[in-house]
Amino acid sequence: MDFSDTIGVSAAGMRVQSDRLRVAAENLANAETTGSSPGADPYRRKTITFRDELDHASGASSVKVREIGRDQSDFQLKYDPSHPAANEKGYVKMPNVDPLMEIMDSHDAQHSYEANLNTMQITRSMLTRTVNLMKG
Repeated sequence: MDFSDTIGVSAAGMRVQSDRLRVAAENLANAETTGSSPGADPYRRKTITFRDELDHASGASSVKVREIGRDQSDFQLKYDPSHPAANEKGYVKMPNVDPLMEIMDSHDAQHSYEANLNTMQITRSMLTRTVNLMKG
């Protein structure tokens, strides 16, 4: 594996963590988004999964987004008879988003992104030092 492979692997890691952060942000933004008519389903939490991908030319294993799916867990019911989406018993289906989980996932994505960025910066520094040695 050479420097360009290392930079490519780190860039792929940064891309998927950026996608992960976007999914968590969408979930947080819609944590209170209900249906608009009685009994309608609210926003359903998005999920993201990853897969590894082998670059046969270099032998480097990288990461890609496998799927952005939907969390099929149950919606919580909240009693609010004045809400436009309330059913005949006065309950509104609330999104299956746990804001604490989304915040934790955001922090984890941030740390992974920063680790990949740090690896890329170290690789760049090593490459620069190598070029400077070859000049001198």
